[in-house]
Amino acid sequence: MASYSKSLLFVLIAGVCWSWIGVIVKLINDANTWQILFYRSVGMVPILLFFVRVKTRSNPFKSLANLRLPSFIGALCLVGAYLGGIYAYQTTTIANAAFLFAAAPFFTAVLAWPILREPVRNGTWWAILFALIGVIIMVREGLALGALSGNISALGSAIGFAGFTIALRWDKETDVLPMVILGGILAIFITGLILVFSGTGFSINTNDILLTVVVAASILGCGMVCYTIGSRVVTATDLALLAMVEVALAPLWGFILINEPLGINNLIGGFLILSSLVFNALTGIRHKPVKVS
Repeated sequence: MASYSKSLLFVLIAGVCWSWIGVIVKLINDANTWQILFYRSVGMVPILLFFVRVKTRSNPFKSLANLRLPSFIGALCLVGAYLGGIYAYQTTTIANAAFLFAAAPFFTAVLAWPILREPVRNGTWWAILFALIGVIIMVREGLALGALSGNISALGSAIGFAGFTIALRWDKETDVLPMVILGGILAIFITGLILVFSGTGFSINTNDILLTVVVAASILGCGMVCYTIGSRVVTATDLALLAMVEVALAPLWGFILINEPLGINNLIGGFLILSSLVFNALTGIRHKPVKVS
């Protein structure tokens, strides 16, 4: 079994990968939320299928056939998280959307005990408290810049991601990466139907194709691989909390690359969030890992 410290590193790498998604969505010119999710999933699923094939040296579709109820629930939660995240980035600033994604650990902590019977460490509760203070500081400045629909979508994405994280730890006897693949397949199917019956269609320009199918799919796929590897040892609450590195870095990339506003409150809040991540990681290294069969 992978060590706790190495698993923490994998989850942190996932957060860094995902922190680029907001900038990529902002650079997409014409594609709408459904089109972005459709093409991003089309690009991501083959990457994950290839990884499973190399890892298991078997037909990856056999793994999908063995998935059970928790995995289907997790896959649906992941689709909801994807949709909410894309729409939030399209309708509000990267910083504002990312700050509200930070609610995921709070939702996860509330759900983890009754569903998984996973106790939340005292150190993790303190880390969540400091992270929450950082979010409140940033939201004071960020919420005024965003549309209500974007804010609601960001919170919906956080709930979806919390549900996905819980499902990762719930179905302990099943390889977790096929759940992510199933989420991608469901996203293709659901958004494909919506694009057909809404009359929107699948036509988007070359720039948007490259950004969604190649760039976004690769970054998201690599992040998912790292996140699911880390999930074998790291507890559900810690998973969501460590992935909050995305919250701190996404506004920074937006400021550097596309000149989105980043005020002093953003910097202070981001520092508190990063500090909470470091604190949680240091206290968790000495914590006995939760075995996963």
